[in-house]
Amino acid sequence: MLALLVVAGAGAIALRDPQGIPGDAVAAAVTTSPPSVGEATSMPSATSAPTTTTTTTTAPSTPAGTPLAGKIKPGTQRTGVATFYDSDGGGACSYDPGPDPLTAAMNWSDYENSQACGAYVLVRANNGKSITVRITNLCPAPCRVGQLDLSAEAFAMLAPPVTGEIPITWTLVSPPLTKNISVRYKTGSSQWWCGIQVVDHRNPVARLEVQAGGKWQALGRAEYNYFLSEKGAGCGGAIAVTDIYGERLLVDPLPVKPGELQATSLQFAGH
Repeated sequence: MLALLVVAGAGAIALRDPQGIPGDAVAAAVTTSPPSVGEATSMPSATSAPTTTTTTTTAPSTPAGTPLAGKIKPGTQRTGVATFYDSDGGGACSYDPGPDPLTAAMNWSDYENSQACGAYVLVRANNGKSITVRITNLCPAPCRVGQLDLSAEAFAMLAPPVTGEIPITWTLVSPPLTKNISVRYKTGSSQWWCGIQVVDHRNPVARLEVQAGGKWQALGRAEYNYFLSEKGAGCGGAIAVTDIYGERLLVDPLPVKPGELQATSLQFAGH
């Protein structure tokens, strides 16, 4: 059965079949309503070839007592069930569809306002088989806490599709990557309002800051996985990206090119 897409005003919500039958399409819930500037809730458009920017890495910089990891914490094993759906790698995290078939949708609780987006998790079935998948989408209720809705290809590597649902454990991992981090300004971004997305990061992103008026300012994160500068502060300026381990990467100023992936030479360290 297919998901139902409802578009109303500036918000878009795709609802999962209420029966929650394994294999149904996963919803992409976008409930945060950004300002009316540009196309604030549209999905990213097709991108042109990325550009390279000079970047530097700094030592971890985290205010004392500030938690970085959300519900998905390093070294913590989670239990749940795995189901599957037809995934193209797109969804609530606003990533472009891609050729990597090993993706998954995170249950609504652990999705945690898009904090799970881009995380890599090692999934183990009771039969001893395991795979690593990247979180690209949201699996809303009736998905259960701990549940992962895998791409059909990923599920088939753990169990026959006819099984429909299997018990699993899963753990956050920090795998080797051949790609470096890229940055994208959202469609509709300008010097007056912008949304900033980080793509292809090894570890979950905990914080994104922009430099404005000689100071670093942390941006709020939308459920569709963009950090928003509501009044244009820092749009087109330097960016600092911090992962859940406290590593902080500095990206030199990038031009505001809405919808275009802009490559960097940076990647978070493995753990």
